[in-house]
Amino acid sequence: MKTIVVKSPTRVDLAGGTLDLWPLYNFVDGATTVNVAIDIFTTAEITERADGKIELVSEDLKFQKTFSSLSECLKDSDPMLNLLKLQLKYWQPKKGFALRTRSDSPVGGGLGGSSSLTVSLLKAFDQFCKEQNGGSRFKSVHHLVHVAHNIESEVLNTPTGTQDYYPAASGGINILQYSVDGIEQTVLAHETEELAKNFLLVYTGKAHHSGMNNFEVMQRSVAKDMTTLGALNQIKAIANETAVAVKNRAWAKLPDLFRSEFAARVKLAKAFSSPEIDKLAQVSLQAGADAVKICGAGGGGCVLVWVSPSACEKVASACQQAGFQVLAAKPVAPLQ
Repeated sequence: MKTIVVKSPTRVDLAGGTLDLWPLYNFVDGATTVNVAIDIFTTAEITERADGKIELVSEDLKFQKTFSSLSECLKDSDPMLNLLKLQLKYWQPKKGFALRTRSDSPVGGGLGGSSSLTVSLLKAFDQFCKEQNGGSRFKSVHHLVHVAHNIESEVLNTPTGTQDYYPAASGGINILQYSVDGIEQTVLAHETEELAKNFLLVYTGKAHHSGMNNFEVMQRSVAKDMTTLGALNQIKAIANETAVAVKNRAWAKLPDLFRSEFAARVKLAKAFSSPEIDKLAQVSLQAGADAVKICGAGGGGCVLVWVSPSACEKVASACQQAGFQVLAAKPVAPLQ
């Protein structure tokens, strides 16, 4: 039996996070988000079964279930199956199969792991169901992102952004521009090599809760809270500068931009930082790092530490001695 294997990268957001939530970017007259795909992957593996049964295995959630039919699977009320059931409801596969999923991202790491897995599943089932659908179901990467975004928002039952799906689908450094016309994606091909030289990813050990942090920002923005809207405008301006710096390969400008972004982000909600993030920032900066950047909506998860190659080993050692986990992660080039 043929096996389909799809691996999708996760991401580190460099600027403009939270503004990718509709309709927040409309409140500030459009916005830009900059992120980079990294080599921490999610995997979806599908093998056709001749007996017509459906077998679902999640290595991360430590479960395995087998169903006699699609209808039996969709009736299962186990909440751990929610994401997979919505995928199967969308695809309506007519053949039996075994599905195995895996995520290499730490739980609550702020790296867009669930979004990456959603993309992996969509790409894998698109191949598996290609014959019954008469070809690919997706007209463009934007169409793929649209479906992924809607499926995951139904799973999470909370507003979600769209920036996480693009690096999972395309790899590389993504510059996403949000406007009334929609989303424009620019993928930079070669800059990941330079970015990698100053790139150190560290996990705080505390899971983040992006949905709740972003929902709080959404509520305050709808209520026209001027402090929140002011911080969003600051984040917008910083993201625009970051996009220009990345396009021009002006890497020396990023530490100052990261510091400015951190200051603006904690104005949105104090929960974007945490004692763990504050300690990690202190430890890494004292050891010689230039700046830190919260990943995702913060509150925990991973932190990007910007550090020169000469100081990287010292900073990594200091982080580990302080009880943090240094991840062997680097940016990845655009996917083929």
